[in-house]
Amino acid sequence: MALDTCFRAWALHAASGLGGGRDRDRLLFGGGSTFRPRLSVASPSPVVAPLRPKSSSRLACRCKNAVDEVVVADDKNWESMVLGSESPVLVEFWAPWCGPCRMIAPVIDELAKEYVGKIRCFKVNTDDSPNIATTYGIRSIPTVLVFSNGEKKESVIGAVPKTTLTTIVDKYVGS
Repeated sequence: MALDTCFRAWALHAASGLGGGRDRDRLLFGGGSTFRPRLSVASPSPVVAPLRPKSSSRLACRCKNAVDEVVVADDKNWESMVLGSESPVLVEFWAPWCGPCRMIAPVIDELAKEYVGKIRCFKVNTDDSPNIATTYGIRSIPTVLVFSNGEKKESVIGAVPKTTLTTIVDKYVGS
């Protein structure tokens, strides 16, 4: 998904003239006919920049953890992915048998796409990872928690409208 975001960003820049006249209509790197992407993970936003000193027509995507989908968090990856994240994190606690959880899932997916590169979105299945749910006092699902710098900052219980979650997320992304 992050690579797809980079290619979309490249296409927008190429169409506006960044890639030069002959590169506008095709995704070729290095000016030849061989597709050889080179990626540079260096910045928090999907920015396309030429690599130096080789060929000025080579482009690199500088996406840092720019994932536009909700990722599953569990006991194994909780600390590294959620608590260790440099960007704000939105976590949905859910279960497959929960009707309201199925209602809010598309909203969380939309937020992940809209705030790509600004927040990271995760979901925790409370049936599979009860220790995480117990640690954070999750007694009702769906529950959405927002973390910043490894600390729980906000919690929302129930299937709330997208505007409610957007308002909370905006506090932490500076939009």
